[in-house]
Amino acid sequence: MKFKVSKSKFFESLSTVQNIVGAKTTIPVLSNVLISAEDGLLVFTTTDLDVTMRCSCEAEISMTGKITLPVKKLTSIVRELDDGIVSVEVDEDNCAHMRCGSYRSKIIGMSADSFPPTPTTEGATTYEIDQGKFRDMLRNTYYATAAEDARAVLTGILMSFEDGKLICVATDGRRLALYESEIDFPVENNRDVVLPPRAVTELLRSLKDNGDLVISIKDKQLLFEYSGLFFSCKLIAGTYPNYKQVVINDCEKVITINREELLAVLRRISASTTTTTNAMRLNFEANILTITVNSPEVGEAVDTVAVKYDGEPLTVIFNPEFMMDPLKHLTSDDIQIELNNASSPGLIKSDIPFLYVIMPLRM
Repeated sequence: MKFKVSKSKFFESLSTVQNIVGAKTTIPVLSNVLISAEDGLLVFTTTDLDVTMRCSCEAEISMTGKITLPVKKLTSIVRELDDGIVSVEVDEDNCAHMRCGSYRSKIIGMSADSFPPTPTTEGATTYEIDQGKFRDMLRNTYYATAAEDARAVLTGILMSFEDGKLICVATDGRRLALYESEIDFPVENNRDVVLPPRAVTELLRSLKDNGDLVISIKDKQLLFEYSGLFFSCKLIAGTYPNYKQVVINDCEKVITINREELLAVLRRISASTTTTTNAMRLNFEANILTITVNSPEVGEAVDTVAVKYDGEPLTVIFNPEFMMDPLKHLTSDDIQIELNNASSPGLIKSDIPFLYVIMPLRM
């Protein structure tokens, strides 16, 4: 195996796949990146058996072949090289001899035969969506997942392919975020799967603003192809809660508020909360919202924000962090808060197909 590649392309490819490799593993080859040289391309693959990432870059291939090399160390070395062409030659003992300018090194690798096979999309059910749209769906829902929960499915995002729509849902049992997008697929491909949290993190990092994204479901895996990348992950097993039972279609009271103004007030108010008194009182009156926090440890804070509302006065208590989360990720100028009474769930809506359900607190 022998190839030449620009330092910038080499480093970019290694940086793309190295995050998949954990700090510790009981299987030595899982600390390595599989590098394949063929047909004018270098293909880089990493896996921890749960998730797999693959990318490629153009290179001058003098001799085809495969090798696995320690990805963290290799990335660190390539990062410090001078800009220019990197030459790599692999000997029969799986050692990579690397040259760049005046730099010379020998890196001990392992045989490619010991690297786990990469999942394929052959025979999979596929869907297509714009990368930027799917990234927005993840951004506007992932914060509502459970950090730790006895039910593993609540740590992931439900992807529901239903009747020409992809619906992403996240909930921790106290609030729920939902975003839907129309996509084209046959009714026989209706299906629910749960995307694990690590996959969400990686997709948010690597998805672009636009471009095609192909999502495939095969056996117990999700596979994503986009911008020359391939990413796969194991699905979370279990049945996701029936989110439709908590989604309210009609509320009696609708309040329109400037999103940034409300977020600024909530940030100021939340500074006076503590872990034991993480609650705020929202008092809606004609065209004014008064928010109050009273903490025995800190004291009291009060602030107001103008709203569009002409209904009867209503007071409700919410967790300020839960209120701020969707506002931080939405981009619309105004949002709508919909309520029925102080003890029923509240809704936050926007000018996109997004819905946020938040449960009130009782004092």
